[in-house]
Amino acid sequence: MTEVTVVICARNVRERLRACLESLKLALPLSSEVIVVDNASTDGTARMVTDGYEHVRLVRNERDPGPARGMNQGVEMARGAYVLLLDPRLQLYGGAVKEMIAYLELNLRHGAVVPRLVRPDGSTVTAHLRLPSLATALWLGTPLERWRPHNAELSRTFACDFDYARAGDVEQSSSACLLMRRRALKRLHTIDEALWPHFHEADLFARIRQAGWRIGYLVGTLALDAEGIGERLYPDLSPAWHAQRLAWYRKHHGRGAGWWVKACVGWTVADRLARELRRRINGLRQEPLVPVWRDYAGLLRS
Repeated sequence: MTEVTVVICARNVRERLRACLESLKLALPLSSEVIVVDNASTDGTARMVTDGYEHVRLVRNERDPGPARGMNQGVEMARGAYVLLLDPRLQLYGGAVKEMIAYLELNLRHGAVVPRLVRPDGSTVTAHLRLPSLATALWLGTPLERWRPHNAELSRTFACDFDYARAGDVEQSSSACLLMRRRALKRLHTIDEALWPHFHEADLFARIRQAGWRIGYLVGTLALDAEGIGERLYPDLSPAWHAQRLAWYRKHHGRGAGWWVKACVGWTVADRLARELRRRINGLRQEPLVPVWRDYAGLLRS
């Protein structure tokens, strides 16, 4: 029986994927399989896989369906008792997957585990968050954040108190390297494609926890993140981010939470309009407001 299936979705990352696949040679147990889903790469990624890695199962999409769909394709083909979602831009240290599997075999209440992500200089990537609450919508990206940027709710959300030097449980982390039990996946649809790229991780980790599983973090098991893909950066607050946040809150907190999110965004829009009016009265450079109102009107209709 296959012990672990590694699922990688790639598009035009030939050399990064090559380094990732090379790292897997020492990181995987003997009973394993690797599935690479190539989303219509034009840089020779697919040929590199077929020519250099005969053991890898390659899925070639003639058109790019997006990273979320590509990952779901790979998971649907997986035969392993464990499934590792892996970003092709990461490199695993020797024995990393074996250590994660051993952790899950010893901790039966855990449905998933993540390693410590490190930069080339050895420093740790701050990859963990806590799941959004109703209070998060009130404090993140609203006038309250501008007035009190170091408030307790955002410190909670961004897990500012998390000790990366100690192993433990996490609520939400990067899915760039996430090992899950296959029987935990049976109750999940892996990645919600409608929530890519902003809230798919919050959704996946929330559903793992709702299914009764815990998520572990291993401090001594390492994955090299040379490009900062696991970094928990400040959200861009784009219209797509707001729309996916609205969908996430509805999915996990009910339709009433959707109206709460719209009200919080409405307060932010009103504050921005008021500040722009003051700027114009004072003769300062004007910013266009029509796009802001158009985006908010679209959010209200959704």
